[in-house]
Amino acid sequence: MATKKRGQNEGGLYQRESDGRWVGAIDLGYVDGKRKRKTVYGKTQAEALGKLRQLERERDAGLDLRVKGQTTEAFLKTWLADTVSPSVRPKTAHSYAQMARLHIVPAVGKVRLDQLNAQHVQTMMSTMTAAGLAPRTVQYARAILRKALADAMRWGLVTRNTAALATPPRSVRRPVKPLTASEAAQLIECATEHEPRLEPLITVALMTGLRMGELAGLTWGSVDLARGTLKVERTLQRVGGVWNYTEPKTRRSARSLALPTRAVEALRRQQDRQRFEEVEATARWSTTWDEHGGLVFRTPRGTPIEPSNLNGRLHKLLDKMGLPRQGMHSLRHACASMMVAQGIPLRSVMEQLGHSQISLTADTYTHLVPTMLRDNANALDQAMTTA
Repeated sequence: MATKKRGQNEGGLYQRESDGRWVGAIDLGYVDGKRKRKTVYGKTQAEALGKLRQLERERDAGLDLRVKGQTTEAFLKTWLADTVSPSVRPKTAHSYAQMARLHIVPAVGKVRLDQLNAQHVQTMMSTMTAAGLAPRTVQYARAILRKALADAMRWGLVTRNTAALATPPRSVRRPVKPLTASEAAQLIECATEHEPRLEPLITVALMTGLRMGELAGLTWGSVDLARGTLKVERTLQRVGGVWNYTEPKTRRSARSLALPTRAVEALRRQQDRQRFEEVEATARWSTTWDEHGGLVFRTPRGTPIEPSNLNGRLHKLLDKMGLPRQGMHSLRHACASMMVAQGIPLRSVMEQLGHSQISLTADTYTHLVPTMLRDNANALDQAMTTA
């Protein structure tokens, strides 16, 4: 039997005579009735001692050393399935999984989770940037990894969040340049002439500021034309080629709105057109989406509308008007900007849009705030003058 040479004053450290390597171990207690130890090796006493002290620090920091080392890829796979999917909306879960598959795993997936460091994450982001990806995409990848590692820390799998230590690329928020009130009115007129089926949707989008998913998921059961109100109770999203109703984006996204007269009239036109299309389609009309009173905005066959198709049709209308192309989501910005321009308080705009925080509203429409501040100053001058 090979004899062991103990390190002086290093009780758990010894040198094997068989190969001269230094060995260190710490006791992890009993696992499934068996004594469990964690062992490290080094060519020199100093190397082995350094590794042993690192193990002790990790143990004292709460790291579960009994868990067998796993790769970052293996951890992410489990995390996405067991933690992300049950807790977020399907579209968000799909987005997380896609970002992990395309960018995170190829960069750091083979690195052991407990050996992942900030340099690994920094290199991942640099590689993404060099590939021409936008700063916000790179930031999103880091944010997902940061969220995953935060859970890993809570579970005792790592001692620190290395994604939080990496520096993301800087991105400059481009100011929103939505349609003016005059341009919005012209767009409705243009749609009435050239895209009559699309006109009610454009009008309601401009008059309410609903998100595309909220418009797609709006049902007649959530609309009260007599009272001129609607409720945002669900959204409709397409994930992996399958349409699904989901909860509103945030708690504040579930909201009730008063409808302007122009929006009520547009919805009445939509209701009349839809009744006619249902009769015309006969057997080709899809009844799959008849629950909750049926979708307000459908294709001529009764199926959900495809956002990408709507963007293309909106582009053609804007081309006819000689205006820069924008997506359907820009109509939400136009609604908010018109409200701000009319002096409606940001708090009310936030409630209308279903933003979770007023800071998000202020940041998005910050280019309009100076005008509001000037109006406030003028109003104060007027109040003091007439007092």
